Amino acid sequence: ELVSSLRSKLQALCEDRELVLSEASECAARGKELEATVHDVCKPNEFERYLMFIGDLEKVVSLLLCLSSRLARVQNAMRKIDGNTDAEEKQSLNERHKLLSRQREDAKDLKENLDRRGRVVSGILAKYLTEQQLQDYRRFVQEKTSLLIEQKDLEEQIKFFEEQLENLEKSIP
Repeated sequence: ELVSSLRSKLQALCEDRELVLSEASECAARGKELEATVHDVCKPNEFERYLMFIGDLEKVVSLLLCLSSRLARVQNAMRKIDGNTDAEEKQSLNERHKLLSRQREDAKDLKENLDRRGRVVSGILAKYLTEQQLQDYRRFVQEKTSLLIEQKDLEEQIKFFEEQLENLEKSIP
């Protein structure tokens, strides 16, 4: 029953992932339309700023999500430390925790810088776009970020359930 339940949950998560991937594809298409509009109305250097911001948005958000996920796994491993855990493993986990914490703080700084750049790009676009186009741009940026987060979350859940299912199947004679 447990195996069946895990398989069912995994199937539902995979379906959700397909839906999110479809939404991400639609969002990317809207992004291309927006990019063409921005290209047509902005000066070349302003268009470059827009492109750099949109490209960096995905990279920085993905970096933050990845580091947060890795940090959470290390913290979970640290919670499992007990008297039987050897000193070398404890030290390794502590060092990884410190490194990932520093890296995540650096990524947060990058995100703050990106947010500032986003405000600059939004100000540039406000000079050229209609109010509706500007709202579409803001919605696009928000949706792109949300979809990245949702996609990463689903990937993590799928990975977790696959591991659970694998461990359960190995434990059944």
